[in-house]
Amino acid sequence: MSRTNDTHSIEQIRPPSNRDVVYLGYRRRGDAIVGKRPGQERLTPERSLELVNHSPSGFEWGYGGSGPAQLALALLLDYTDDAAFALDHYQELKTEVVSQLDCAGAEGRWRLTASEIDAVLHETPDEAVAPTI
Repeated sequence: MSRTNDTHSIEQIRPPSNRDVVYLGYRRRGDAIVGKRPGQERLTPERSLELVNHSPSGFEWGYGGSGPAQLALALLLDYTDDAAFALDHYQELKTEVVSQLDCAGAEGRWRLTASEIDAVLHETPDEAVAPTI
């Protein structure tokens, strides 16, 4: 992800209230569910679909397709509350994080922290940050 053209750092873009956010993904009756803590909010694709319609059927993870792209965009849009930044960086988040999230088994649970998102957005090509699975 190129940082040389970025006009703002992630710290300048991310609302301070999201510094301690944790996103949780799991399956319930086969549906992919993404929650946000604190607050027990549920992340939905609607807001991200207004920017790019990759997957109107919802989120997915564990591979590099359209459902993971929608999830990566939704995560960055929620995390930063900045549509331009989210659009510039969601494909990188999809490739480096969302496509690697555990999708094995019926549960397919994962956890992604604010610090892990920040690390991906700051990393150089030689660095890699694995989400907590």
